[in-house]
Amino acid sequence: MSLTATGKEIGAGIASVYRRYAAWLVGISWKRFILLSILLMIAAGVLSGLPPFSWDVATRTVKSTRPVHVVRPDVDIKIDKNGVRIHRKANPDTGKPARDITIDQRGVQIDGKDLSAPPPPPAPDSGAADDIKAELAGLGEEIRQEVAEAMSEIGSQERVVHVRLGNYLPGFAFLFIMLSAVIKIAYTGRVKAEARAAEAQGLAEEESLKRQVAEAKMAALQAQVEPHFLFNTLASIDHLIEVDPPRASKMQKNLIALLRASMPAMREKAATLGRELEVVRPYLEILKVRMEQRLRAEISIPEGLYSADFPPMMLQSLVENAIKHGLEPKAEGGALEVRAEVVHGKLEVTVSDTGVGFGRAATAGDGTGLENIRERLKLLYGGAAELRISANTPSGTRASVVVPYKAT
Repeated sequence: MSLTATGKEIGAGIASVYRRYAAWLVGISWKRFILLSILLMIAAGVLSGLPPFSWDVATRTVKSTRPVHVVRPDVDIKIDKNGVRIHRKANPDTGKPARDITIDQRGVQIDGKDLSAPPPPPAPDSGAADDIKAELAGLGEEIRQEVAEAMSEIGSQERVVHVRLGNYLPGFAFLFIMLSAVIKIAYTGRVKAEARAAEAQGLAEEESLKRQVAEAKMAALQAQVEPHFLFNTLASIDHLIEVDPPRASKMQKNLIALLRASMPAMREKAATLGRELEVVRPYLEILKVRMEQRLRAEISIPEGLYSADFPPMMLQSLVENAIKHGLEPKAEGGALEVRAEVVHGKLEVTVSDTGVGFGRAATAGDGTGLENIRERLKLLYGGAAELRISANTPSGTRASVVVPYKAT
């Protein structure tokens, strides 16, 4: 096995451990993470004093200069790198007052007065000047003695430093906790992003499945429309062949024209309003032959709306429903009108008749044809389309299909 392959295996193993540890960090709460971090710091502190972490791994001698602080009943001396400070306490037996003496690079100061400055002119009283000189001489001797004693205590001192592995355990534990916190924050964002991507993919697959189901349902509903329309028309032609062959021939020609226009539309998932009118017009001509003066039909649709999208075979279903349940049951027949207009950004196609009205019809507005239309609108547009059924004036029914307006 080559070194390169071994290195790759080691790298893959480290990556696998990292992913598992990161996943575990994401799986625990921040409260638990903080608690575990505290326990880790406590364990590191305890283990640092136990074998083998307490064994010396190295020793070294360190020279250091430490400040000296000498405290005596009558004087307090501090010596460090900045100089010497002597606080002489008041002596009630001799009557000597308290004094603060500082010796540094600036010189000697007594009670804040710099002795290196030129002395003031002597006072007329020479006795007082002699006393001051005597006191200064005594203080100087005391300072010399005290500083000499203090300096004997300060200076280069040696100490042995023991280096143990346990000395680094708390630091390592703290660093490990900080790195774990960073990994937890970074990996949490990555996991959330992956979860969102998976959720989006799941929603897309669900929507695709819903569309497939909707298309299958729509195909089944449309399959109910096709034979229903065709069988009714053929039955009418069969009846006319027996009673009036010329009229039957005319109806047959219209049926051929209708099928030529309607058969492609039946197989399409989308159509236009103009394409639907190519189906409705020959259908009405067929019914005029059968009903003669009992049917008066009018189509009032602007040519500008012919290119508007409209569900296939839906207009023909509305016309057929109006004639079958509204006009045919009425002895004197009536009028049928097809209109279309755009209202508030939606295309509204209305089929109105002056028949018996949906209240007196056998289905009362809840027949299979209307139910199929509602179901197809729901599958195609969701809540953006609707079928409206209302009473017509002075009699009959108004059926309107409202869909989003879109011109192709």
